Amino acid sequence: MVSEKTADVFICKQCGECCYGYGGTYVTDADIENIASYIDVTPETFRKTFTQISDSGKPVIALGDDGKCIFFKENCSIHPVKPRMCRAWPFIEGVLRAPGNWKLMADACPGINPEAPKKAVLRRVREELDALNELRKDLD
Repeated sequence: MVSEKTADVFICKQCGECCYGYGGTYVTDADIENIASYIDVTPETFRKTFTQISDSGKPVIALGDDGKCIFFKENCSIHPVKPRMCRAWPFIEGVLRAPGNWKLMADACPGINPEAPKKAVLRRVREELDALNELRKDLD
């Protein structure tokens, strides 16, 4: 469900475009435990079977032959427990550094409102990035 504060700038269309690799979806220990429990495997099995190690040495969700996340079929098969990084999309740091990125990202993501007021976009991105601090702490 889309909250009122995101509805003016973004409404997920569940198209799966954001599920392409693009550098990998980092997963925290908490993400791994949640997803492993959801798919009924141990965290160790999850790490061995469903993740790859990124160039930074951190676990990322493995990609299928089609370049998409292995959990994307016709939609996200782990949606209730999808990683924090996935739940954050499209509220990424690059939008704060260069607000014009919002309109560029809209070319690839039909859920992004390219006409959303800049202040509304930046406010929502800041809120989401504050929440992502926990992800960063877990990855470091």
